[in-house]
Amino acid sequence: MEFHNKSGSEFGGGTLHIKIRNAHSWTCMDLYVFATPYRVTWDYYFLAREHTLEFKEWEGKAEFEYVKRKGVSVFLMEAGMLGTFQALWDVFPLFTNTGWGEISNIEFLKNHMGASFMLRPQPWVTNVSVDDIHSGDFIAISKIRGRWGGFETLEKWVTGTYAGHTAVCLKDSEGKLWVAESGYEVEKGQDIIAIVPWDEWWNFELTKDDSNPHIALLPLHPNIRAKFNETAAWEYALSMLGKPYGYHNMIFSWIDTIGENYPPPLDANVVASVMTVWNHIQPDYAANIWNEALNKRLGTQGLDLPEILVEIERLGLSFDELLTIPEQDDWIYSDGKSTSCVVFILEMYKAAGLFDPIARSIQVTEFTIKDAYTLKLFENNSSRLPKWCNDGDIVKLPFCQILGKYRMELPEYNTMNPYPHMNERCPSLPPKYSRPKYC
Repeated sequence: MEFHNKSGSEFGGGTLHIKIRNAHSWTCMDLYVFATPYRVTWDYYFLAREHTLEFKEWEGKAEFEYVKRKGVSVFLMEAGMLGTFQALWDVFPLFTNTGWGEISNIEFLKNHMGASFMLRPQPWVTNVSVDDIHSGDFIAISKIRGRWGGFETLEKWVTGTYAGHTAVCLKDSEGKLWVAESGYEVEKGQDIIAIVPWDEWWNFELTKDDSNPHIALLPLHPNIRAKFNETAAWEYALSMLGKPYGYHNMIFSWIDTIGENYPPPLDANVVASVMTVWNHIQPDYAANIWNEALNKRLGTQGLDLPEILVEIERLGLSFDELLTIPEQDDWIYSDGKSTSCVVFILEMYKAAGLFDPIARSIQVTEFTIKDAYTLKLFENNSSRLPKWCNDGDIVKLPFCQILGKYRMELPEYNTMNPYPHMNERCPSLPPKYSRPKYC
């Protein structure tokens, strides 16, 4: 690649020539993506020869200086133009709220994760008795169609989890059952932390949730329940009531390593490019999702994405190294503490004493949903599960599936004791999602 600046001024209107020798067959149409922290563009080529791409104007001095030092990132979409469109065609139906979308999500998870989706015998709804549900019992939810179904499918693929959303049960002093949830959708599509009566929550899932939710109740082990400080749990939940869903640190529970958390064709460069695009299309949304979290890792405040990338270079870091810095539970963002659905529950568990005596050495903001349901906190004696648990199913799961056409799977469920600095350095590559001990 060769770079030539032909501008008469230093940075105001230059032309950059990028020469790429296309090494592929003349029959192949190759798609290239070109990115700086300030822009993303693309072009495609048929012939195996040198090509020239022109940036006719810099986005000010900052981009000019950045390209002088670092150049332009170039990504070859190895599948070519047609293959890229095919990949987009494969992903698009995941988000459609149709039967086609549901089948697409199921096939994607079967093909990329080895999920089974075995049919359950009817009825697919359990007649739940709230008398058998206790404070701290965990709810795992898997949605397989529509906007959230598609999002959860991709989340499952990159993290290795077999559920995409979570909630937790709480009983008040009068014995009334409530569901506390980070990601409860209210008017205008806003997702907040809410505490709603069980009957209201359960009725919504049965009659109004069009994502075809599959729901499992994971009861706490009696010994763990005895440790659960219900008063502290309520205090924590009420302190978070009405706060927004924890978008700030959502991706950082997934990325723990330089290269072993990205299923192909993803890598840190692709993540950076997606951030760059999003930063231009929806800068406020980008700031909410990752800019504040990246500033936390750098010890800076208020830097936007281009400034963050310049600061990374100044410090001698790489972007992929920055992404692996563990999230800290005590970080306060512009809208308060940031907790995703599962982090909200684990923070409650932490407040309720379930991680004692090592709570200070565990950052639950680094946990995925899989990391949560593999914790050794739940009932391990099927004879103590409620009588209605898995009622009518010939396969007796170690937890209680209470809704869904397909049998839910939670590999490695209830197998891992908490340990200091848990889940801060764990790989998560499909299809086996193998992890070393004590990562």
